[in-house]
Amino acid sequence: QVQLVESGGGLVRPGGSLRLSCAASGSIFSIGTMGWYRQAPGRERELVAMFNTYGRTNYADSAKGRFTISRDNAKNTMYLQMNSLKFEDTAVYYCNMWIGATMSGSDRWLEVWGQGTLVTVSS
Repeated sequence: QVQLVESGGGLVRPGGSLRLSCAASGSIFSIGTMGWYRQAPGRERELVAMFNTYGRTNYADSAKGRFTISRDNAKNTMYLQMNSLKFEDTAVYYCNMWIGATMSGSDRWLEVWGQGTLVTVSS
């Protein structure tokens, strides 16, 4: 079974920082695209930052200059460093990966989502 486990959310004051982590586990032979998404109350889920197929980073305009996505391939882990947080960054943050895994003796690619971690920016 392949899963993503997120950590690092919490309550932070405006201007503060948080680092989110997303660790993949299972019989993984490769990971493709990786990204962070968020969903604020009453809004649709949106992309925050991602590594594309070529390993290059893409950021939402709202995240540029404040957030940094990174990865540790040896640990199958992805991070999101969030600085200068604003009220409007309050949301549930989800990680997403396309994972190549061996399941029941067969290699397959799966899109996997983390369970979500709540980030609350409040004074």
